[in-house]
Amino acid sequence: MIYGVFSIFLKSRCTSGTNRLYNQIEFPGMLTIRNERLLTNSMVILRLFIGWHFLYEGIIKLYNPDWTSLGYLASAQGPFRSFFISLTSDSMIGIADWGNKMALIFVGMTLLLGVFEKWGALVGALLLALYYLAHPSFPWLTEVNVEGNYWFVNKNLIEFMVCVVIYQLPTSHNFGLQRLFDKKKEVLTQTN
Repeated sequence: MIYGVFSIFLKSRCTSGTNRLYNQIEFPGMLTIRNERLLTNSMVILRLFIGWHFLYEGIIKLYNPDWTSLGYLASAQGPFRSFFISLTSDSMIGIADWGNKMALIFVGMTLLLGVFEKWGALVGALLLALYYLAHPSFPWLTEVNVEGNYWFVNKNLIEFMVCVVIYQLPTSHNFGLQRLFDKKKEVLTQTN
């Protein structure tokens, strides 16, 4: 159902003469994408899901007056432990909490709305890298204050890679506010 709705919006991007979304794309020595339309639809849905996750996390933290990153930072492990512990000081914890909330909301809004998508993916990747480095899932570390049991790869690292892929394959020109801005530019250039 959801896939069909997005297909209608994305199908309208094809022009009658070129049918760009149905062409085969080849990356020499790597892979061949036979259905670019399916890839684009999948990337749009992935972008929206990740955007929703970031936005939800940011808003929940923003409206919960008791939320703080103190526990997460204070239990940091790994090679950057001292850096994360330094953020728990009275002078820094408020800045760390505010920055975390704003970054989550920024990433969520950009990915959901499809505007400044690359900036959102970049900030999201940076934020997730910090989350991973605070609690790396190395087998020789005892996992503290994390959910699940992981061995090198955890959900923060997976979502980090998703943000990298979204950065490399932006879709806001297919579905999002950026598409409207592109159309407006196109109309303005045609009238001049």
